[in-house]
Amino acid sequence: MAKSITAKNIKKESPHLTRFYYPLDRAVEKPFNWKQMSRLLYYLKPYVDNLLPGAIIAMLISTIVRLIVPIIIGKIAIDVAIAEKDAGMLTYIIIGISVLYLVSYIANMFRIKWINILGQKVIYDLRRTLFSHVQRLSHNFFDKRSAGSILVRILNDVNSLQELFTNGIINLLMDIVMLSGIIVILFALNPKLALAVLIILPIMFFISTKLRRRIRRAWQDVRIQKSRLNSHLNESMQGIRITQSFAQEKENTEFFDGVNSDNFEKERRAMKKSAYFGPFVEMSNAIGTVILISYGAHLIIADEIQIGTFVSFAFYLGMFWEPISRLGQIYNQLLVAMASSERIFEFLDEQPNVEEKNNAKTFNNMKGEIVFDKVQFSYDNDRVALHEISLKMEQGQTVALVGHTGSGKSTIANLISRFYDPTKGAVKIDGHDLRDMKLDSLRQNISVVLQDTFIFSGTIMENIRFGRPEATDEEVIEAAKVVGADDFINRLSDGYHTEVEERGNILSAGERQLLSFARALLADPRILILDEATASIDTETEVKIQKALQKLLDGRTAIMIAHRLSTIRESDNIIVLEHGRILEQGNHDELMEKKGEYYELVKSQFEMLDEL
Repeated sequence: MAKSITAKNIKKESPHLTRFYYPLDRAVEKPFNWKQMSRLLYYLKPYVDNLLPGAIIAMLISTIVRLIVPIIIGKIAIDVAIAEKDAGMLTYIIIGISVLYLVSYIANMFRIKWINILGQKVIYDLRRTLFSHVQRLSHNFFDKRSAGSILVRILNDVNSLQELFTNGIINLLMDIVMLSGIIVILFALNPKLALAVLIILPIMFFISTKLRRRIRRAWQDVRIQKSRLNSHLNESMQGIRITQSFAQEKENTEFFDGVNSDNFEKERRAMKKSAYFGPFVEMSNAIGTVILISYGAHLIIADEIQIGTFVSFAFYLGMFWEPISRLGQIYNQLLVAMASSERIFEFLDEQPNVEEKNNAKTFNNMKGEIVFDKVQFSYDNDRVALHEISLKMEQGQTVALVGHTGSGKSTIANLISRFYDPTKGAVKIDGHDLRDMKLDSLRQNISVVLQDTFIFSGTIMENIRFGRPEATDEEVIEAAKVVGADDFINRLSDGYHTEVEERGNILSAGERQLLSFARALLADPRILILDEATASIDTETEVKIQKALQKLLDGRTAIMIAHRLSTIRESDNIIVLEHGRILEQGNHDELMEKKGEYYELVKSQFEMLDEL
């Protein structure tokens, strides 16, 4: 028999297949408490003056009708009308009960309508709040988490709260009112019989309390496993070309089977533990019914209660276990909601490392002078990426950053955009420390073009306009013409209105890069950062872009990061970096005369070309 495949076995036998086990995707150890739940219920606050009161009033009307009817049947219909054989009274009672049920039906109809609208609005608000918050978080937050695990929080975990808000809260109130009313009425009818049929309640409460922690942890495990499953699916779809290129479909499927099996097992365990409550309620109902029949019959024989009272007790006992059973389901909903809300609030409690001060200033007419004043930076507090860098980029200069991989080039670009803050020192633009300025006013003046450009689902026109939504069609077309993208766009089926899917897979790498150039230039930035931006463009296209950039960079500060040194020969200043330190800087001719590190880099590239 073949050995079963699980994620645990795969991880143990193939240590390299551990990419889907993210250390930050773990159970959140917080006790179940109403303070946590009240934080979740805070999202009901905007609707306490409209939808919620109407739903509560409708619920109360329906519940009161249900509590009144058994007394009418037992104490009036049976003990009075039937006992006295008063057909007229019995007719009026039947009509009255029918009217009450009609009122209850109408109240229930409005309750369901209002509470569903309320629930959907709350879920909408919560998802919007979470998404908006995540967008404001710093890059280091995304560095430590997979896109799949973040999607699970925004989609699955928020969806898990939907049942709580659409049914759970009102049902909880309704069941509490129903149970309280039934208990009061039972003791009012006959205290001795009430005590007898309700004797099982303390035992039931004790057992259900023992299940709480186990059920809550089980549902947390489900949420975590769903996050891992979603992470695997997301990365598998994003990397499908790599998977097929290396013929790893079988191995990837085996890993998916393992993660999927773990997901199945976690779901099965959670459902199993949650299912304990239902049969226990049914057993309690059976015990209560036996007590009612045996002890109730004894009281009837002893003339301590009338037949109508016994019938009312039977009605109320049947009604009693229904909300008890539903409370078990609601409690499961609360456990699922608590597990999900803890994961949601974990993200909402996450604070961006790059924070904006309350008294932050706005850039007005940014010029583009950039100064690094003894800047030191580390991504993980262990490995220093920049060692007290001091440099100045004059307004309107084109500055090139060169060096081997890991030398700190992209780190400098990230600090200029303030995706991170320096560990020590300060980054200044026009003399202003970036930590004192508003993020929006900074980034609206900066355009970044990356080597791996991202194309959004939508039209070509919408993708170019992304950085400046108010731009006209004519301005979009002009930007595309300047960077040389107009030719290939017009060859597409619908030109600028051609739909492209996520990541622009219908376009070549060079075409996607040209779109990103047009997008950045349309935004009309004061600072332009080109991070290996011409790496995916052929030599002929690169020549066209270089000519276009000579015009477009006039008056702007440009930072160019490139391994292909031919693209930076005309830069005003070339800064050579190594292990987070500046080795030398100057223009191309000056650095070639020094015959230092830059000279060796150029020489090695020419030697490689000669060998080819």
